[in-house]
Amino acid sequence: MSNVFLLLAMHEARLLCRRPAELANPLVFFAIVIALFPLAVGPETQLLQGISPGLLWVAALLAVLLSLDGLFRGDFEDGSLEQWIVSGYPLPLLVLAKVLAHWLFSGLALVLLAPLLGLMLGLPASALPVLVLSLMLGTPVLSLLGAVGAALTVGLKRGGLLLALLILPLYVPVLILGSGALQAALQGLPATGHLLWLASLAALAVTLAPFAIAAGLTIGVGE
Repeated sequence: MSNVFLLLAMHEARLLCRRPAELANPLVFFAIVIALFPLAVGPETQLLQGISPGLLWVAALLAVLLSLDGLFRGDFEDGSLEQWIVSGYPLPLLVLAKVLAHWLFSGLALVLLAPLLGLMLGLPASALPVLVLSLMLGTPVLSLLGAVGAALTVGLKRGGLLLALLILPLYVPVLILGSGALQAALQGLPATGHLLWLASLAALAVTLAPFAIAAGLTIGVGE
């Protein structure tokens, strides 16, 4: 099973490398939102610093959601999903490999880009480790939850709006905890509690979300 997981993850990574535009779109969206916001509210450092936790996390949330709309659509159209279902291998394991590869190329890149954009918003250097760690814990949860919605809407030609309606309510706890951790760091308070809750959500998502994704794909392909 471990060999199948690694082979599929490597296969998905190669496919993603052939479509760099799809990987760049969420990152460009993330950077543009952060870069344009100071032009709208003004360059005051205190103001930008005060709103930066919510702004960074909302932009990251929307960027992840943007990248997930077509996560399984290509596999659905070329028949790969049917092969996964009848292959005899555990479908939750296969979808976990795909989501992991997707996160490594999109979510992790977003995490690495976030400190630079945080500095643009006036974040102090002392808050950057909390920003990176919170995104490192939170973005996998966003990807896994978003993959559940992508699985449920895989058979729809224009399922982007429905995907957002299904998944955004589930993103709220991650948004609150992630921005709360960064806000605590800005105020000089310990952010450990927020980060531990994010870690708990990440463990829960990795454990349960693949089964929900597999069930959603089975329903979508069956239709």
